[in-house]
Amino acid sequence: MKLLTAFIFIFSFVINIFSQEKGNATYYSHKLSGRKTSDGGRYHPDSLTCAHKTYPLGTYLLVRNPKNDKQVIVKVTDRGPFSKRLTIDLSFSAAKKLDIIQQGVAKVEITQINIPESVFSIIPVPKSYIQVKDILIPNSFWK
Repeated sequence: MKLLTAFIFIFSFVINIFSQEKGNATYYSHKLSGRKTSDGGRYHPDSLTCAHKTYPLGTYLLVRNPKNDKQVIVKVTDRGPFSKRLTIDLSFSAAKKLDIIQQGVAKVEITQINIPESVFSIIPVPKSYIQVKDILIPNSFWK
């Protein structure tokens, strides 16, 4: 309970909400796993990332599914989608957290947020994969 309270306290002071946008979201196919993204990294379905046409690479977005009120924070790592009817492409994991896998395309609300890098030094972010020379190795391999 103390950790949750501390988490809420920290985020109430360090997250600044800038803008909000509504549109259609879809998600990356598993076929794209391992391919390079616009920021130079590699796409992995377990990552919480997205593609957006206009937000700068590295920007954090809060994506909310208004139908079930589920939300997820994703990082812009790629450009797209290149369809007029779509606003954002989510990673498979982000789409799963928003519960839009069955629908394929869903209405979402997108809010740009500013998360200082110092927050990540205070709150440990679990990493499930380590990237070594373009090869993804599960953390369980090292244990």
